[in-house]
Amino acid sequence: MKILLTGCAGFVGWKTAQKLLEEGNEVVGVDNLNDYYDVSVKEWRLSSLQRFKNFTFYRLDIENKEALSDVFSQHKFDAVINEAARAGVRYSLQDPWVYLKTNAEGTLNLLELMKDRGVEKFVLASTSSLYAGQSMPFKEELPVNTPISPYAASKKAAEVMAYSYHYLYGIDVSVLRYFTVYGPAGRPDMSIFRFVKWIMEGSPIELFGDGSQSRDFTYIDDIAEGTVKALKKVGYEVINLGSDSPHELMEAIKLIERFTGRGAEIEFRDFHKADMKATWADIGKARRLLDWSPKVSLEEGIEKTVRWFKDNWAWLREVRL
Repeated sequence: MKILLTGCAGFVGWKTAQKLLEEGNEVVGVDNLNDYYDVSVKEWRLSSLQRFKNFTFYRLDIENKEALSDVFSQHKFDAVINEAARAGVRYSLQDPWVYLKTNAEGTLNLLELMKDRGVEKFVLASTSSLYAGQSMPFKEELPVNTPISPYAASKKAAEVMAYSYHYLYGIDVSVLRYFTVYGPAGRPDMSIFRFVKWIMEGSPIELFGDGSQSRDFTYIDDIAEGTVKALKKVGYEVINLGSDSPHELMEAIKLIERFTGRGAEIEFRDFHKADMKATWADIGKARRLLDWSPKVSLEEGIEKTVRWFKDNWAWLREVRL
């Protein structure tokens, strides 16, 4: 297949592109390489993709429909995977406009070009943040009409816009709601990356809340596998990709301590109002529709993450958080 993959230098986009390339697909990747977090991490991911002969890269923003149109003119795509997004719950409170522009309008640009060029398959990265206030485990059928951050609201906008294009123009859509993705080359604004770096450099951990909040931590390779499997024809479906096994943040910290061989000094902060206290994915639909289930435990995943940090510490020590 020939696939347009947006956000290819992002965490999930990078690993998904890598998996597609290793399977022999042609991937056209786009990314604006913005500085929301340290660009050196994005550059490291991108350099690993550029080793593949079946990978083509364009530096552009999905907010720029004209630039996107040029890419669609040069290639005939079998599918589009949209991993480009402004991520991060807390920063979305500071600049909600850029979240709406990238996550909603950027998605609209892709859907319009797909409609015009006859591209029939769309995979949209979404988020477990939409489930705020709902009962657990979170099922896809829940109404998710109570987003508690502009980030979540912008992702909801993308989901429903994709439904409109499915209904009006027959585009086949897989919406994937990811649950707390972590692993090697992760996002520096996410807890696991920050905790590992702080512990390895001997800095205090900044922990919002008392550490009892739980997350359905899901390893990056499992997420990438599910994303590739979601290229199948489904009509329009929202599908959770999570571990189905929530863990408290303190448990994750203790695992990092074990694999780094260092103790953590913790500085507790007030719980952030826009954060969720717990997440837990019901993944029955992913098992049924995609024949997908997670394979990597939290213990194994954190061990692999710490090993990657140790192997790359020469440059990771300089990454800003």
